[in-house]
Amino acid sequence: MALMQQLRSAPEGVPALAQGAESGFLGTVEEKINAVFDPIATGLGDFVFGEVSLFGISFPWIVAWLVLAGAVFTLYFGLIQVRGLRLALQILRGRHSRKDDPGEITHFQALTSAVSGTVGLGNIAGVGVAVTIGGAGATFWMVLCGLLGMASKFVECTLGVRYRDHHPDGSVSGGPMQYLRKGVAERLPGATGRFLGKALAGLAAAMILLFGIGGGNMFQANQSVIQLRDITGGDDGPLAGDGSALALGVVLALVVGVVIIGGIKSIGRVTSRLVPAMAIVYVTGCLIVILFNVTEVPAAFGAILNGAFTGEGVVGGVVGALIVGFTRAAFSNEAGLGSAPIAHSAVKTRYPATEGLVALFEPFIDTVVVCTMTALTIVIADTQFWNDAKADYAANGTTVDGVTVTSSAFETVLPWFPIVLTVAVVLFAISTMITWAYYGQKAWTHLFGRSRLSERVYQTVFCAFIVIGAVLSFGSVLAFTDAVLFLLALINIIGLYLLAPVVKRELARFRAALRSGEGEGVEPGGQGDELEPADRTTA
Repeated sequence: MALMQQLRSAPEGVPALAQGAESGFLGTVEEKINAVFDPIATGLGDFVFGEVSLFGISFPWIVAWLVLAGAVFTLYFGLIQVRGLRLALQILRGRHSRKDDPGEITHFQALTSAVSGTVGLGNIAGVGVAVTIGGAGATFWMVLCGLLGMASKFVECTLGVRYRDHHPDGSVSGGPMQYLRKGVAERLPGATGRFLGKALAGLAAAMILLFGIGGGNMFQANQSVIQLRDITGGDDGPLAGDGSALALGVVLALVVGVVIIGGIKSIGRVTSRLVPAMAIVYVTGCLIVILFNVTEVPAAFGAILNGAFTGEGVVGGVVGALIVGFTRAAFSNEAGLGSAPIAHSAVKTRYPATEGLVALFEPFIDTVVVCTMTALTIVIADTQFWNDAKADYAANGTTVDGVTVTSSAFETVLPWFPIVLTVAVVLFAISTMITWAYYGQKAWTHLFGRSRLSERVYQTVFCAFIVIGAVLSFGSVLAFTDAVLFLLALINIIGLYLLAPVVKRELARFRAALRSGEGEGVEPGGQGDELEPADRTTA
């Protein structure tokens, strides 16, 4: 079963439905560039998304790598995603914060900045594909994988703050570039550790930068143009043709550019409003469908549980449902990839573990809430379209566009849902581009130096590729950058295993501060514990 043909995508999980140039010179340019990248993308993709078999069902090894890490960290930290949620909520509300804590943005802004990079069209389209291939039971395994991913996110985001760099202007830089460089050197003293740490950090920066300029903006712009074109009449509508796509790309680039020029503080202000608004609009739509079919809710939950453990009607049975659910969740919430710690590291805090705890909410929101709401809506609506799609996949191995599956469920109650979907796609795309612009900028400055000129050059390049992505799909280029990002998980998780004891010490330090009263928030000027040297590093 070629799962990757159906589920492989950018972290947002959007199936590869790219719209390229119509014809002429632009079409020729796109064709030639794709021809160059095609063998590179194919070779790297075959490795990163290579499949192994279990009980006759094939699945990508990278998914097993991500899920295993979540399981290991769940055990190592004693179910932190359950025991730490109450404390995480207190931190999110500012109870354990001080106004003079080092950093740039609040816990809530850091969380929404990171969530905006993971919640996307994949929560709509990718889930539609997952429950078509894996049946209702895939929902159960999505939730379980999301819960495991919370532990991985806790580890990497704690490390992001623990090893972040503090700059003279008050800004900070954190993420795998910092904790791999400093942490590996700390755990493996000597020249070998320093060299290995710098090499891994450089690789991580390169991978994040490549995806940021590919999947993080070009793909998002492309999908927005497609959705806007479809809703306005398709090829016969006013937005048909390369000229309209170019104009839409310029508008998107201007919107994103205005936000990212202000740095993480500006990004945090925007995402702290945009992300809750997106979630409310989409979840409200799901709830409307569920409430209109409220009598079917018990049967839907029964189908989810029964399908999870019997795999009835699913190719591969229970193992097939499990693999599809795990794959969808692992690709959606980015737990273990190393991207989210970049945003979380900008938080204002004295204790790295506080942001690790807040980061628990990220996979919870992305997978346990948004993905599950989509799946429930599809299962409860139980449309003829979805049932026909499942039967067609079982018989022929083909599947329809996941957006269509989800949209058909909404249209049973909301005939005008395509309009809501279009708004959601554009908002999701803009929020993803904003966050990935910041991720890419931190990778850029790690590789090429940090200065105002360097940052402006990067921001110009990033916005230029938004315009390019609106007109050209560069399918092979996007496939290449997609594989590069997930290759980062191989490096990042090795680093997480190596540095897990550091995270355990940071968690113990914060809990000790809470017991002594030093972890409570006070007004500036109050006495608190000294920051550890690693948290005062200036770059």
